[in-house]
Amino acid sequence: MTPPWLAKLRDTLWGDSETLNRFQRELRQAGRYLYALFRDLLDGQISMRAMSLVYTTLLSLVPLLALAFSLLKGLGAHNELEPVLQRFLAPLGPQGNEVARTVVAFVENIKVGVLGFVGVALLLYTVLSMIQKVEDAFNYIWRVAMRRRLGQRIGEYLSVLLIGPFAIFLALGMTASVMSSGFVAKLAAIEPLGAVIYVLGRLIPYLVIVGLFTFLYVFIPNTRVRIGAAFGGGLLAGVLWQTASLAFASFVANSPNYNAIYSGFAIVILLLIWLYVGWLILLVGCQLAYYLQNPERLTPTRTAPQMWARAIELLGLQVVAMVGRRFIQGEPPLTVDQLQRELPAIPEHVERVVGVLLHHGVLAESGADGRALLPRRDLDSLTLAQLWRLLREGLDGGSGVGAEVQALVESAESGFAQAQGRQTVRAWLAAQQAPSGA
Repeated sequence: MTPPWLAKLRDTLWGDSETLNRFQRELRQAGRYLYALFRDLLDGQISMRAMSLVYTTLLSLVPLLALAFSLLKGLGAHNELEPVLQRFLAPLGPQGNEVARTVVAFVENIKVGVLGFVGVALLLYTVLSMIQKVEDAFNYIWRVAMRRRLGQRIGEYLSVLLIGPFAIFLALGMTASVMSSGFVAKLAAIEPLGAVIYVLGRLIPYLVIVGLFTFLYVFIPNTRVRIGAAFGGGLLAGVLWQTASLAFASFVANSPNYNAIYSGFAIVILLLIWLYVGWLILLVGCQLAYYLQNPERLTPTRTAPQMWARAIELLGLQVVAMVGRRFIQGEPPLTVDQLQRELPAIPEHVERVVGVLLHHGVLAESGADGRALLPRRDLDSLTLAQLWRLLREGLDGGSGVGAEVQALVESAESGFAQAQGRQTVRAWLAAQQAPSGA
């Protein structure tokens, strides 16, 4: 029985028990999100991928800045490259400014015309490989096994490289121009507008970072990400980024022993640590975006259970039936995301079965995002027995099986091939629809 004083306090704070129950449900849901994030961090995969991205960043930093510098130089905004880099390296303290000046000076001395075709191609390859590493990390978080197609990767990656730096510098430049204009100065002299403008000035760096992270969470994964889920992940990552910047700057300022122990290498070690923290924050925000879009995946374990052979066969037949029925009826093709939502199966299992069907040429990818599925083989020539055997082979084709075992399996499968297995996929689908049309 609830004590009277506690009931009175509850009614004062929440108004009624339904409001309190709703708050408790939301609190439990938030606890599940936090538990899932900590569980995935302790699993080590996100941390390992963040370390890999640190190594890739060291290789790609100068080529990336050189490409951004060339683009901004054509727009007359190349002088803004150093301030942005200094803002990123601000947690390293005064040495961060020195690193930024050194890197920018090195980038300015790069003469693209002298590199030649091979040099420019290697420059672009290094930068594109970095974005591909980021996509692989995001795809791992989103349980997506398939990368973008090569042509799609090159086109979309280049668009990010060309538009991204321009958008960032445009946002920062417009913000600085607006905040320093005389009209805003006059408004700031009027209260309470002055306090509002001051707060907005403090919030703009957060908003720019949150917007950048949200864009990455929507664009980079090879799947459709809802804006709301991406914004939730971007908001967490932006807050963590700013908080980590202040905490890391305090750590550097209060750790003079690093300079005494490592001497000139101290700044290199601190730079590596800061890059690791930054990538880790980016991946944690991506993980939250995934859970916000897929709350049903908040399970006690991250790894999907093992998929047995019979489940692969049944799920593969269902996928081909759904894709083939859409194709026969002339309806828009199903995407992998739609299959994952409509089928009562674990999304990783659907992804795996689709990968098997793509590997054996039963299905083909189409559409702007390469996620729409169409039959690649003629449904009138593909028999159920052939489809069944391809699903049983999987991706390795039964490698490692001896000839005597293979002969035994083939003889066992011949019974199905002589019965229903001779029926084509189109005939099978037509037979399934015949009762409903009668």
